[in-house]
Amino acid sequence: MPLFQTVGIVAKQGDPERVQRTLHRLVHHLRSHTLEVLLDAEGAHLIGADVGAAVAASELGARCDLIIIVGGDGTLLHAARSMAAYEVPLVGINLGRLGFLVDVSPDAIETTIDQMIAGEFESESRSMLRALVRASERTSEPYPAFNEVAIHKWNTARMIEFETYIDGVFVNSQRSDGLIVSTPTGSTAYALSGGGPLVDPALDAILLVPICPHDLSNRPLVVPGNRRIEIRVLGHDLGHVQVTCDGQTIRQLPPESIVEIARHPNQVRLLHPKGHDHYKILRAKLHWGHNAPATRGPTC
Repeated sequence: MPLFQTVGIVAKQGDPERVQRTLHRLVHHLRSHTLEVLLDAEGAHLIGADVGAAVAASELGARCDLIIIVGGDGTLLHAARSMAAYEVPLVGINLGRLGFLVDVSPDAIETTIDQMIAGEFESESRSMLRALVRASERTSEPYPAFNEVAIHKWNTARMIEFETYIDGVFVNSQRSDGLIVSTPTGSTAYALSGGGPLVDPALDAILLVPICPHDLSNRPLVVPGNRRIEIRVLGHDLGHVQVTCDGQTIRQLPPESIVEIARHPNQVRLLHPKGHDHYKILRAKLHWGHNAPATRGPTC
């Protein structure tokens, strides 16, 4: 019996011509292997599927053995948040720009799919975060984040002031444009632009990266992944602060609220082509030196 029998496809929005060409190739190749193919709304629209053929994200997660993302990292982030509870593996065909997460070239669709169907792939699990907003004895629904949770100012030019607690222990108070709380996966995203460190995605860690802090001694902090982070924004700034998960606005903070961030109970399972090398991707995307390592003789 093949590893994958039902394959779901999640398509990028906003680039119809390129996505459409890739979708037709992908669907045709999957069906040539007698695999059942389920499409999200965008994918069904782009290939001209029958009315009602589109499948909701929850059904994709429940029915599929594999989800293929046709798009960029943003499309995969959206799929990861939607599919995490179902533990279905994800693989991405890169039609975006950077492609830290979606690492299958559109030119290699058929070859890569054949290899994965044969069980030739690399698999890894990556952590997520979940954010809660507590206010006036009411707690919001949990919001998932694959890259990061950001607490930041909006609609104002001034800094905001807030306090950070880890497992209930006071860490510091700061004035800044906000704070990025990131997974290791997110260390190559918003946290990187904020001056945070690059963290191997296999590490069990959470990053706290201040955004343009007033005190230049306020540096990024890396803590174990099982820590619970609380951010308490001082009252006079609450009307100018909002919370986002993976760049998607969640809500403006209400009065007397606390943002609680902790490890999500689910993980995201990613599949990569055989021979996947995280550091090779870093070298390519961040334009590090590409010279081959120097040959060294034996050391005494």
